[in-house]
Amino acid sequence: MPRKENLLSVFLKGAAMGTANVIPGVSGGTIAFITGIYERLIYALKSFNTTAIGFLLKGKFKNFVQYTDLGFLSTLGAGVAVSILSLAKLFDYLFATYPVLLWAFFFGLILASVYYVGKQVTKWSATAIVALIIGTIIAVGISLLNPAQENSSFWYVFLCGIVAICSMILPGLSGSFILIIMGNYRLILRAIGKFNFSVLLPLGLGCVVGVVAFSNLLSYVFKRFPDVTIALLTGFILGSLNILWPWKEAAETFIKPNGEETILKYAKVLPNSLDAHNIMAIALVFLGIASIFIIERLAKPIT
Repeated sequence: MPRKENLLSVFLKGAAMGTANVIPGVSGGTIAFITGIYERLIYALKSFNTTAIGFLLKGKFKNFVQYTDLGFLSTLGAGVAVSILSLAKLFDYLFATYPVLLWAFFFGLILASVYYVGKQVTKWSATAIVALIIGTIIAVGISLLNPAQENSSFWYVFLCGIVAICSMILPGLSGSFILIIMGNYRLILRAIGKFNFSVLLPLGLGCVVGVVAFSNLLSYVFKRFPDVTIALLTGFILGSLNILWPWKEAAETFIKPNGEETILKYAKVLPNSLDAHNIMAIALVFLGIASIFIIERLAKPIT
């Protein structure tokens, strides 16, 4: 069904999703939810089915575009792609240079997201509360897993694409963090920066397979169990705060054969002093909270 839309707004929301997806612990799905396009995105993705293929085979391209909401998807996808391609190198640098400040901003962003996503539950029944708790436990449990080692084989990168894209469209589950757990986050950041298609091709194929299959499941549970689903997603977001706590120290490291040191586990700590750096970090937490407030006020659902 065709819908009137502000293409610039859709592009900017895609850019915000792409930015979130580059950051370990932040989910593009959370941004989509807050900006009011989440359900539309899921239903558009699930429309790539036999009916859509039939329109293509019969040469009914206008029907295909309308049925799949292709104008919306392509504009949103362009925003995501531009954001990821332009920010991959920048965030790799910022994480190495200013980790506490970057984590602090995104901690505030996700902390506020817990409220803005959770308030969309129309009735907090006992089942919804249990779903919230389960979602929180799952997200915290994932955050405590030890990362695997980097693996550039075709089928493993393909699997990374499937798993990462499914987590990217789930609010609260970060595709980037899943890639860290699977050991291939830095590999994929390097591949994006250098346009290494030996990695990007299997990753992209995995993303296509994962998103088409998973969007069908999501649309089904949203339609049948909306409050429980949103409560579960709120739990995912709440649990992801464990990943984003800004002040952390290396608790366990691994030395690769090439001598490179990889951090396997962090220990969460409190700021050891209120120096200028930590005051700025605390200010960035509040800036992150304010950013979500502004996004939620300005971003009206596109229907």
